[in-house]
Amino acid sequence: MRTRVVVTGLGIVSPIGIGISDFWKAALAGQSGISAISSFDPFPMDGYRSKVAGQVREFSVERFIDSVHGERVDRYAQFGLVAAKEALADSGLQMAKENPHRVGVIVGAGMGGMVMGEREITQLYQQQKPHRVHPNFIPVITLNSASGIIAMAYGAKGPNLTISTACSSSAHALGQALHCIREGRADVMIVVGADASITPLVFAGFCSLRALSSKYNDNPEKASRPFDRLRDGFVMGEGAGALILESAAHAKKRKARVYAEIAGYAATSEAYHMVIPREDGLEVANTMKLALADAGLTPAQVDYINAHATSTTIGDAVEVKAIRQLFKSRADKIIISATKSLIGHTLGAAGAIGGIASVLALYTGKIHPTANYDDPDPACALAGLSRSAQERRVKVALLNAFGFGSNNAAVVFKQATAEGRRSKG
Repeated sequence: MRTRVVVTGLGIVSPIGIGISDFWKAALAGQSGISAISSFDPFPMDGYRSKVAGQVREFSVERFIDSVHGERVDRYAQFGLVAAKEALADSGLQMAKENPHRVGVIVGAGMGGMVMGEREITQLYQQQKPHRVHPNFIPVITLNSASGIIAMAYGAKGPNLTISTACSSSAHALGQALHCIREGRADVMIVVGADASITPLVFAGFCSLRALSSKYNDNPEKASRPFDRLRDGFVMGEGAGALILESAAHAKKRKARVYAEIAGYAATSEAYHMVIPREDGLEVANTMKLALADAGLTPAQVDYINAHATSTTIGDAVEVKAIRQLFKSRADKIIISATKSLIGHTLGAAGAIGGIASVLALYTGKIHPTANYDDPDPACALAGLSRSAQERRVKVALLNAFGFGSNNAAVVFKQATAEGRRSKG
């Protein structure tokens, strides 16, 4: 019998709230975290096509964690540390009572330490003084800086990995953590998705790619509008999400409260294009099908989909086409929401944050609205989409995440048993 894996803790840093309670309250209210970028000092904003983003405002790492760890890493890893701290506290897990070699960390990150990276590169070329490069430059910009510092902060000596597959990074982190526990390599996995790449260079790069919304610079809250006829590109976001996964047996032994079961995962590649998905949607549909098969479930059992839904013209239409291919007549009976409509596209963090929204839908029976779904695109119209919060008993939830490099991920969550839900940590 295959090891069951459950979610016992959640933590988040997002443009609509730091902490699960604030995030979920804002999400259910349809609150937007999209705002105007004041400046990229010293770069004036008039040089950028897009001028809006989902920003985490007034974040100070010292408010949340020990400065010994927080000051050693870049902004994205600070987000990850804060989210992980909340998730561990929420889980009731006491590391002093755990075998540290049975607790692992997997982080999904798309860009890594870009804040320091851009600053040091700029100073090097301006000053031409190589000896002035910060001594922590290399360990800070290395993509595994977040997974390393989280493990150090909590003494987790099990598998320590970083996955970087662009926008699907932390969905794959969830899937690989599932495999670690199933295969007996860990009892507990701290899974984090984190990105903080609203920086002058990265933002300029996405602008040059013409991937970002530019029509709503004067009305930022309207810019992220998945599935809507007037969508014109995604909105960059930043943040982190953390989920504590553990074997069901381990959770039961310590009488942990269980939010949900993580039941299936699939990873595929379209092997097609670096930034554009196949327009027939066949590979996306196949990814969802494989994830459900891994969970021992069928398309007929899915109640809710947390869509990738970035608000791009092609991407949203392809995802809907794939949903209709796989679910056929049931496609309009499934509740669907797009978390990115509220917070923007948080890149490597998106899968983890979407996973949190999926788990909370299972746990609370509430689904947050999709903002700005004002004029449904006929190519994207699904009856389960709504501008208002919905209530529905959700037994099975599906998370979609697709990334540059032609890769796809899908993760399946199931409602926890009544016994698991009642247990208190």
